[in-house]
Amino acid sequence: MTMLTPRTPTKLAPPGRARRERKAAELEARTRAVGERLATLSARPGPQVLQDLTAGRHGLTHAEAALRLERDGANVVAHERAPRWWIQLAKAFANPFIAVLVFLAAVMYWQDPADPGVVILSVMVGISGLLRFWQEFRSGRAADALNKLVTTTCAVQRRAGSGSGPTTFEVPMDRVVRGDIVKLAAGDLIPADLRLVTSKDLMVSQAALSGESLPVAKADTRAEDLGQFETTDPVEADNLCLMGTSVTSGTATAVVVATGSDTYFGSMAGSLVGERPQTNFDTGVRKVSFLLIRFMLVMVPVVFMINGFTKGDWNAAFLLGIAVAVGLTPEMLPMVVSANLARGAVAMAKRKVVVKRLNAIQNLGAMDVLCTDKTGTLTEDRIVLDRYLDVHGAPDDEVLEYGYLNSHFQTGLKNLMDQAVIDRVNEAEEVVVDARFSMVDEIPFDFARRRMSVVLNRNTLAGGVGRSEHIMITKGAVEEVLDLCTHMTDRGQKVELTEQLRWHVTRIAEENNREGLRVLAVATRSVATPRDTYTVADEDQLTLVGFLAFLDPPKADAARALQGLADKGITVKVITGDNELVAARVCADVGIDVGQVVTGSALDALDDAALRALAARTTVFAKVNPVQKARIVRALQADGHTVGFLGDGINDAAALRDADVGISVDTAVDIAKESADIILLEKDLTVLEQGVLQGRTTFGNTIKYIKMTASSNFGNVFSVLVASAFIPFQPMLAIMLLVQNLVYDIAQLATPWDRMDEEYLRKPRNWDAKGIGRFMVCIGPISSIFDIAMFVIMWNVFAANSEANQALFQSGWFIEGLLSQTLIVHMIRTRKIPFIQSRASWPVMVMTVLAVLTGLYLPFSPLAESLGFVALPAGYFPWLIGVLLAYCTLTQLLKTVYIKKFNTWL
Repeated sequence: MTMLTPRTPTKLAPPGRARRERKAAELEARTRAVGERLATLSARPGPQVLQDLTAGRHGLTHAEAALRLERDGANVVAHERAPRWWIQLAKAFANPFIAVLVFLAAVMYWQDPADPGVVILSVMVGISGLLRFWQEFRSGRAADALNKLVTTTCAVQRRAGSGSGPTTFEVPMDRVVRGDIVKLAAGDLIPADLRLVTSKDLMVSQAALSGESLPVAKADTRAEDLGQFETTDPVEADNLCLMGTSVTSGTATAVVVATGSDTYFGSMAGSLVGERPQTNFDTGVRKVSFLLIRFMLVMVPVVFMINGFTKGDWNAAFLLGIAVAVGLTPEMLPMVVSANLARGAVAMAKRKVVVKRLNAIQNLGAMDVLCTDKTGTLTEDRIVLDRYLDVHGAPDDEVLEYGYLNSHFQTGLKNLMDQAVIDRVNEAEEVVVDARFSMVDEIPFDFARRRMSVVLNRNTLAGGVGRSEHIMITKGAVEEVLDLCTHMTDRGQKVELTEQLRWHVTRIAEENNREGLRVLAVATRSVATPRDTYTVADEDQLTLVGFLAFLDPPKADAARALQGLADKGITVKVITGDNELVAARVCADVGIDVGQVVTGSALDALDDAALRALAARTTVFAKVNPVQKARIVRALQADGHTVGFLGDGINDAAALRDADVGISVDTAVDIAKESADIILLEKDLTVLEQGVLQGRTTFGNTIKYIKMTASSNFGNVFSVLVASAFIPFQPMLAIMLLVQNLVYDIAQLATPWDRMDEEYLRKPRNWDAKGIGRFMVCIGPISSIFDIAMFVIMWNVFAANSEANQALFQSGWFIEGLLSQTLIVHMIRTRKIPFIQSRASWPVMVMTVLAVLTGLYLPFSPLAESLGFVALPAGYFPWLIGVLLAYCTLTQLLKTVYIKKFNTWL
């Protein structure tokens, strides 16, 4: 799972790579510029920032806010919008095959407006385009329903006029303007980019921007603060709060410094709107389409010239040439692809996978590299107490008890780690709070001290008489707590904390840090002179008890899901904004061969070639920013891989858009869902694995249709060439070829409902235009052998060897040609022996029977005369059965040879 070998270019390099790289450069430049501006605001004193914004601590007046809203626009970021229905309809018909058919229909109409071929071609074009439009329009409407946004408000302080006092009220977020004073409290979304004016105990969840799973502490800020040292990353500035993040605890007052597209979030979102890069699927369809059109452009003139020179009827030769062009054109490809994708979307929806862009289904099946975030995908996205250790690193229940008492008795807002301690005890029932303890006082947490203490009254018995004492329990960051300790508990004994022991316990904490754990120290102190109130000065002369270590635990099924993806040929790479120690620990826990973790800072110095080599051998990337994530994706694509990206944050949007298939979840931020092609209703790799299988099934059924149609049509046209050279009349009328093609294509509409062999689903599947061309040339002429055999039979056995009997010859070849085309579907749809080792689904079987019956009926139907058919004698049918059985037998034998030589079939 650690090493990727560059794939040979079965995946075709997508066009417009320069455009993609230019777009990425624009994103990087815009994001850097916004970051530099925010960093400057972070470094300036608070009063100076307010002055620069022409704002005050009491807020703007309503009139000022209205003017700024009109000047700067609404506080919204750029969103993609689905095109109008008529544009979607036009795009549904924008296909090279449809263009060919429209051109041929126009030529036929010009020749003879009453030609029934014009109607047949029009039906083909209409069905193909309208079905594709309907499927994509319906899919777009479902995606729009997913993306409906609720109105969100925030608390803004404004004034009625220049001389009036401030009033705080709720304002829709899109009405917030630069210079507004915003009030923040626990649970609030950050409505724009803010510079803190005053704050206390403020913690902000920045996972959507940075990938950091735990909330980060912002500085306690006063109105007259002097700013901080300028940072290159505004996400790390402790006096800035950025749009797209949220408050988990504490309170703050802040001034809006940027809104809408000028925010850090908006700078990324705005660069993501517009034309999407061509994906693996788009490129594959384009290459295959033009391969088949090239064959048509070669074969049609040859047929036309041979028939014109040998028969002398250039008008009939022209019409036959048009029919051959239609025969070589898989005109139902857009429709079959759309039906395939639509059926795949429905099947995936049942497996909790919502498809926003239909083409992404086949890209999902072709995916051989999955880049994913860590938080919520490999982990449970929650904090748990992983271990409680004494000063030597051994498990110790006493440490858990003291940690629990500290978390249980504090009266302030309990953070995620406090709750994790309480949950651990409640689950295990290892500590019981009874009358032994009662609350006396507490010294709340603050970000300067990075610790909090509770003072409890502990009731004990001495000589049968109850006695109480006060005990202080302190829990917090290791360095801050350790600085206050003079002693430690060693195997139940209180010993002095010497420099050597201090080094020893520090090493224990650091070892746990290196394992990706968040470590807190726990210390106690017995108070000699109990009193009612305590202060920070009393946090002294502490005794270190041990450590509490926390972790966002890996999901129970993550390892199994990763193995399932690996078994299906998908390499998983973890790309996270979290720190490298945490990332390495989690990845190791779920069975990923971590190797060397590469951080984002190391990527900036690499050119594209060096990054390609690094991306191929690296499994885990940590501390990466949005631009770096997208660069990694493009580097993998440049090596010929089909890349999927799973993410849910603002910082994932660029990579989601650049990936061959972007995957998000329904709880993701809006910009991530907009950038994604597929949305999981559960952030679970097992759900994704099921989607991959469905994608490969969809891709396989599409390739079936292309190879079936291309090879059989090529064989028919080759037969026309042979017959045209040696038979003194038209071997088949143009209208017959069109009807044969129409019946066959309608029969193939059941292909999307076919099943795929299990062996086919075990590997990623990709477009291979050369392979399709090779298949067409190798397998197509097999049918010509038996077409020629039928020519001989009709010529010699049934005396259809003159112009007077040409209708009999044409009718006999029509039935044999249509039935062989239809039955060969079952030979081509599997590399196994059909009907015995692998059986088609019932829709395919039903359509096969209907096509056969239609072909047998037409020469005897009321339409026979208008189409040029005549009834065939009963003696024809035993010969027909013999030819078809011989055809199937030879095809199965040559299939075995083809698979052995090229090690592929579909």
